[in-house]
Amino acid sequence: MKVAVLSPVAWRTPPRHYGPWEQMAANLTEGLHQAGVEVTLFATGDSITSAKLESVVQMGYEEDRNQDAKVIECLHISNLMEQAASFELIHNHFDFLPLSYSKLINTPIITTIHGFSSEKIVQVYQKYNQHSHYVSISDANRHPLLNYSATIYNGLDINDFQFNAVPEEYLLFFGRIHPDKGTAQAIQIAMKSKRRLLIAGIIQDEHYYKEAVEPYLSEDIIFLGSAGPEQRNQLLRNAAALLHPINFEEPFGLSVAEALLCGTPVIAFNRGSMPELIQHGKTGFLINHVEEAVDAVSQITQLDRHDCYEWAKRKFSREKMVADYLSLYQQIL
Repeated sequence: MKVAVLSPVAWRTPPRHYGPWEQMAANLTEGLHQAGVEVTLFATGDSITSAKLESVVQMGYEEDRNQDAKVIECLHISNLMEQAASFELIHNHFDFLPLSYSKLINTPIITTIHGFSSEKIVQVYQKYNQHSHYVSISDANRHPLLNYSATIYNGLDINDFQFNAVPEEYLLFFGRIHPDKGTAQAIQIAMKSKRRLLIAGIIQDEHYYKEAVEPYLSEDIIFLGSAGPEQRNQLLRNAAALLHPINFEEPFGLSVAEALLCGTPVIAFNRGSMPELIQHGKTGFLINHVEEAVDAVSQITQLDRHDCYEWAKRKFSREKMVADYLSLYQQIL
């Protein structure tokens, strides 16, 4: 089987720090390669893969701001589509834009929909509803106007994460510094719980950081900046709990699965895909506001961290994701 995996070109695949779509494209590519599939990754030239790499741009436009994002995207997607006949199947992780080529080629396209940046983009997905194969990354993120071939959870390389049965006392916020992710709420939870909080992530909203985060930084509320894979593993495995007080209907939440793979329970606002990722009262707590979260913090020692690890290993491993996608590939072909 010859498969092309189309990754975004905002960041390197896999990303150095932030870039969840690129991370999933990398995980899938490596998993398919290990399963014996002849796979080609279409990504930036500085990407790292054991499979074949195809690129027309050396660095992502978020890492080299001298580039025009639309131009880079156009060159990148067209490079694959002009070679479409060389593949039995194209797996698109690049949102809706590649769909505009789908009726011009004979190779079937699977699109993993990682989220909807706006309701306005749904009309593009609708146009190709009968012609393409859509995969949702959670049942919660399925759009009522679209047809789906499957729900397949994001899969992680469990070897990238180390289980830790005896954590430290600090709480962790790991994600974009943005109102959607609830950094300010995490700070309030930590302060009310009288717990130390470590904050790691890229600042995506500078005004929000200045207004809602920076004024509260202290010896107990510490902003670490973005964290790469090695630091991420250390932060997650040593945390008493991950705080995930999201303010939007999150499609998946990679940091939640990553924390659980380290044995670290997650306290999350009960929105979006969180009920699919967290077993309430067993691998974490699904709560609705800050006060409930504070109460949950006081109960985290009652949870068995082995349960967190076993749940995540069973549900969110790269092997399971690859097996589920290979089954879908066979159905389509």
